[in-house]
Amino acid sequence: MFQNKKIAVVIPAFNEERLIAKTIETLPVFVDRIIVVDDKSKDRTAEIVEAIAKSDERVTLLRHERNLGNGSARATGFRKCLELDVDIVVTMDGDNQMDPNDMPALIEPIVAGRADFTKGNRLVTGEAWRKIPHVRYLGNSALTLMTKIASGFWHVTDSQCGYTAADIKVYRTIPLDRIYPDYGVFNDLLVTLNIYNFRVMDVPVAPIYGVGEKSGMKLRKVMFYMPFLMLRLFMRRMVQKYIIRDFHPLIFFYALGGFLIAVDIPLIVRLFYYWITTTHIPKINALAILFCTFMGMQSILFAMLFDMEANRELKG
Repeated sequence: MFQNKKIAVVIPAFNEERLIAKTIETLPVFVDRIIVVDDKSKDRTAEIVEAIAKSDERVTLLRHERNLGNGSARATGFRKCLELDVDIVVTMDGDNQMDPNDMPALIEPIVAGRADFTKGNRLVTGEAWRKIPHVRYLGNSALTLMTKIASGFWHVTDSQCGYTAADIKVYRTIPLDRIYPDYGVFNDLLVTLNIYNFRVMDVPVAPIYGVGEKSGMKLRKVMFYMPFLMLRLFMRRMVQKYIIRDFHPLIFFYALGGFLIAVDIPLIVRLFYYWITTTHIPKINALAILFCTFMGMQSILFAMLFDMEANRELKG
């Protein structure tokens, strides 16, 4: 227990035979339950966890009959936690990249009532650029910017960090069957937390790399589908939070800005067509592009400011 709160740790695992044992064995003694969800690993991950469970009664192994993805594995673990008498649920990956010594810092704001959900932030430390592979660092930063816009949590950074802690009421409230099943679960979860008005806090954690881990993220795949996922998540939040649950005029600003930027596309195509075919730039066409671009961006920026203000109280 941690300050009279029962703690459960959910560990989604897929082909983690090299590091899963160390991940489990280094967990703090105050952890009451350890839920490992094997997402149909092809290696000895499940076998290793079963062996550990024989000597550590805290450990429970759940196994998927087929590979469902990181998000689905987390949802399975959350459902199990709802059956147990726990107060706070921590999530860690099974690749030993998350320092157990950071766990109290994640849990304490929830125990103190300052936040409903906390997540690790590896980018805030001065060591991040040196320790994290630069391609992953830059990719994470780009996804963080998109997640800020999509989720409305403008104060949250390092959106792809899976080291989190949550009051059990969070998982009693949000629809676990709708959690995004694969990579993108962290972004989806933040959007859902915003829709349900849960307070989220960033907590600095140490970045750990070079311990034998192997990233399951395929950069080309992520670059292709993540922008579309972010757009879909953003639209879901706009509809759910600012139309269905409570109307907010920022919808008009986002809609106007999006419309004007969209109008820009045929205008730019037309301008270049006339420039190439006649060597002249139509003045009215050019002015229309300037107007649509300026007014469109201005409307979007106003909408973002309204969104920041509307979500100010959700900053843990």
